[in-house]
Amino acid sequence: MSSGSTRHPLRAPLSEADLADRLLAGSLLYTSIGVVEQTGSTNADLLAAARSGAAAGTVLVAEEQTAGRGRLDRSWQSEPGASLTFSLLLKPSGVPAATRGWLPLLAGVATVAALRAQTGLAISLKWPNDVLAGEPGAGGTGGKLAGILAEQAGDAVVVGIGLNVSATESELPAGPATSLSLAGTANPDRQAILVALLTELEQWYLRWSGGPHPGDAEACGLRASYLQWCATIGRDVRVEMPGGKTLTGRASDVDGVGRLLVTAGDGEHAISAGDVVHVR
Repeated sequence: MSSGSTRHPLRAPLSEADLADRLLAGSLLYTSIGVVEQTGSTNADLLAAARSGAAAGTVLVAEEQTAGRGRLDRSWQSEPGASLTFSLLLKPSGVPAATRGWLPLLAGVATVAALRAQTGLAISLKWPNDVLAGEPGAGGTGGKLAGILAEQAGDAVVVGIGLNVSATESELPAGPATSLSLAGTANPDRQAILVALLTELEQWYLRWSGGPHPGDAEACGLRASYLQWCATIGRDVRVEMPGGKTLTGRASDVDGVGRLLVTAGDGEHAISAGDVVHVR
């Protein structure tokens, strides 16, 4: 953004100093937080940083992301100040590898909790980690607010979140997308929302990764909270899986490692990766 440009009134720049003051002091997770004006992808930047030895708890926020990536290699771009696009570097060394698939689901639970508290909106999840406007029982019919992507580099996992805050219809990608403003939030405060979201993320991550059973989503209450907010469970779904295969059935549960259980005509299937469509 050039110095002479005019900024949208709802898109005030984030304050790195304020974020550091509010999040780093006394934190058991966060070690640094940086805000950049523009980057291709915060996930790609932190994956590179992880390979160079960056510390766990590093947070990178971008005012504008030009080459962001969602699940299934979809693009995620953002207009300056219209969204919150950020990534967090984690090193869950004490968590069994089999249960680390819960990390993006954990981020989804933290996002829903923070947004419901900050905005008062009805918000839910679509498995595995799309954040939707609308109550779980309604199937999240209000459109997609946010996407979450977790990627691994050695012993590190980078979790990225892209949240539409004040984006207008013309600024959103084609498809059932929405923003906090379009969903009914007047004057959404990106700074306050980001602080709330990162606070929830820290609380859930420490609860899940610590204690006597690291990575146990059942023991720490994560699985119960995920099921509470998940609009997918109990619905007829179509799952488009890697390799071009498609499965149609009833989504019945999420198992101990975060897989979606779908009951089809030939029995129960445990899905670890796929694009879920809620069938009306």
